[in-house]
Amino acid sequence: MRGSSPAIPDGGLTSDEAARLLAVEGPNAVARRGARPAGRILLAQFSSPLVLLLIVVAAVSHLLGEQIEATVILAIVVLNAVLAFVQEYRAERALVAIQGLVRPTARVRRNGAVTIVPAADIVRGDLVLIELGDLVPADLVLASVEELSVDEASLTGESVPVAKEPGSQVYLGSTVVGGSGSGVVRETGAATLLGRSASLLAEPAPLGDFERNIRRFSDFLVRVILALTAFVFLVNAVLGKGWFDSFLFAVALAVGITPEVLPAIITITLANGALRMARDRVVVKRLVSVEDLGNVDILCCDKTGTLTVGEFALHGFVNPDGVEDRRVLLYGAVSAVSERGRPRSEGGNPTDRAVWAAPALEQVTAELNGFEVLDRAPFDFHRRLSSALVRAGEETSLVVKGAAESVLDRCTAVLGTDGPVSLDPPRRRALTSAIERYEEEGLRVLGIAARPFAGDRIGAGSESELCLRGFLLFLDPPKSDVVATLAEMGRLGVGIKILSGDSAVVTRRICGESGIEVPGGRVMTGAELALLGEEDFRRAALECGVFARVTPEQKSALVAAIRSAGHVAAFLGDGVNDAPALHAADVGISVNSGTDIAKEAADVILLEKSLGAIARGIVEGRKTFANITKYILNTISANFGNMSTVALSSLFLPFIPLLPSQILLNNFLSDVPLITIATDRVDPSLLERPRRWNIGGIGRFMVVFGLLSAVFDLLLIGGLLRVWHTSAPTFRTAWFVESACSEILVTFAIRTRRPFFRSRAGAALLWSSLAAGALVFALPFVSTVRGYFSFVLLPVPILGFIVLILLAYFLSAEALKRPFFERLRI
Repeated sequence: MRGSSPAIPDGGLTSDEAARLLAVEGPNAVARRGARPAGRILLAQFSSPLVLLLIVVAAVSHLLGEQIEATVILAIVVLNAVLAFVQEYRAERALVAIQGLVRPTARVRRNGAVTIVPAADIVRGDLVLIELGDLVPADLVLASVEELSVDEASLTGESVPVAKEPGSQVYLGSTVVGGSGSGVVRETGAATLLGRSASLLAEPAPLGDFERNIRRFSDFLVRVILALTAFVFLVNAVLGKGWFDSFLFAVALAVGITPEVLPAIITITLANGALRMARDRVVVKRLVSVEDLGNVDILCCDKTGTLTVGEFALHGFVNPDGVEDRRVLLYGAVSAVSERGRPRSEGGNPTDRAVWAAPALEQVTAELNGFEVLDRAPFDFHRRLSSALVRAGEETSLVVKGAAESVLDRCTAVLGTDGPVSLDPPRRRALTSAIERYEEEGLRVLGIAARPFAGDRIGAGSESELCLRGFLLFLDPPKSDVVATLAEMGRLGVGIKILSGDSAVVTRRICGESGIEVPGGRVMTGAELALLGEEDFRRAALECGVFARVTPEQKSALVAAIRSAGHVAAFLGDGVNDAPALHAADVGISVNSGTDIAKEAADVILLEKSLGAIARGIVEGRKTFANITKYILNTISANFGNMSTVALSSLFLPFIPLLPSQILLNNFLSDVPLITIATDRVDPSLLERPRRWNIGGIGRFMVVFGLLSAVFDLLLIGGLLRVWHTSAPTFRTAWFVESACSEILVTFAIRTRRPFFRSRAGAALLWSSLAAGALVFALPFVSTVRGYFSFVLLPVPILGFIVLILLAYFLSAEALKRPFFERLRI
């Protein structure tokens, strides 16, 4: 804090004083990360290890004289970068535009008069006036209040508005939901409570699950490439095939095994997922978050607005015996009228709005129209109640509504079956116990009392000797679809953890009504977490499902503990107090109506707060993961098999089995149809649970299916050498055709865990594969291509033999995939 605010006269600061302070202390603005420059966003697309590896491969291809291959690889890298850049740039600009739509102002008293100024121009010491509907523009110490209540949920997580009194504080980012007041600015900008929370975003966000696994996969790929390249180079050189030719051949193999289309496949697939999510009113700020969302197995969220509607509803209106009583509802509504049958204001406090919105109000509408309000005493912090003096016909009554215990303290009688009876100690204790039971059920309880009144003005001692008529019971109810949505999350294998800033009692009640199990009713509080050591804290984070009264730091620590145990954690939050946890999660999810800090920390923005939208986003993420995995399994196993065969056959063949240009063309043509795999259909079984990158499983798949491919390659080699005694050009052409077509064909076995004929491929994948396969068979018949790549025309018997080899390979892969996928979870 920057010292105390200067003493302010009743007229507030002068314009000169405000200008001087503004020049010294700066604008009242929370520092936030501005939109990243376009250049920085673009450069970030080239930071992936896989992209850097492809740039190296392109450079090597260029040095080897393979200009076409080098150009193709660089084009793929650039396309990938441009697509990712466009998505992220648009997301950044969209958020900046949303922020720019609102230029907040505030009413301050300066030079003795009330004036409206930009909120950014407020300085410490300004006298600020606030009323219903205002956003508090800075941290204030209240000087005066009139029935003032403030919603601080975005800062504290507390769902109940807080009543304020002179001398208490209100904070930047909170909202006035009732009454009015004035206060002196204590802190502005970065020094406010909200500003200090924003500073947490300065630290780099931890890498998400997808980014971590891409790095691991890139490292694995580099090791495989280096090992294979070194082996082929050394063996061929030792066998006397020339050091330089052996080097060129080994480098061509390295290029051949590199899945150069992978970045484009990833970007296109993620972009498709992001577009589908956008149609469901979900904005993805970072493309990689699409797949991270699909891999989420634990979703952490608050209850308010997620499980609940986010606004109070009238739950009941009961007499002192707990029986529903329409007269209690009538008096509750009367206390909030300004004229016959009309609400006192369009806004009102949350409980008044809930009463006027209750369907049951229709029961008393006719009687309500007969009441006239003569006077009222507004709510204040000390009394914790409000009063309305009303007349119906010839009868004048004082109706009092407020905190149940405060109303009870002013009562001397209670309404019984036959009329008022004395409120003796046993009855008072029984009523106090009833109030406690209601509160333990998570209900907010307001007492309603009344008495006949002589006169037309409420005096200092009027609110006494009351008769308790009953209680109004309020609840922020669960959303109508929350049980079904949580059940859907369960079917998707996603666990839910509630991290609430609200009380344990309310949190337990809402969780129970929403279908979230709370074993033994155990809700762990922030106070209990604060007493735990590091290991016990981690254990609690994993074993407990519901937390209440947790601080922003505890939310962030809980998310970090869940991640450290190997889970992929998402966090849904929209308040300032949620920013640290959003920052720490694999996927931070906020809502468009949330605070700017929350949206800045998030990876995904919901245009409406809905678990259903998240569930659908998870499904899209899993589709994305499944299609990317299809490409990786297909390409890396086929490339490994083909290149292993080339490497092995080079040991006993008197010539290099495939020319470098043929290897690169093979790799390119077999990859082209796989670009469309982003649009492929995904089996429902692959959407049922979160799936993680299993680098070990991918490696075993590469070896097993690569060796299977090599077996059929060797069968082809045997036929070419032993049966037809082919020349080197014929051998290379036949092997080129078989190798390229085998990778295209086996896609339709690998793409599904089911029998291939029971899983319909996407139209784009099917037709592009047919076109690529036809092109591979046709290339040797094109004279220009035949001359450039050293192809020859193949005899019909050899073409028929290639078709048989391809069919046998496909059926073998189809048979082998079942036991393999059952053992390895990839």
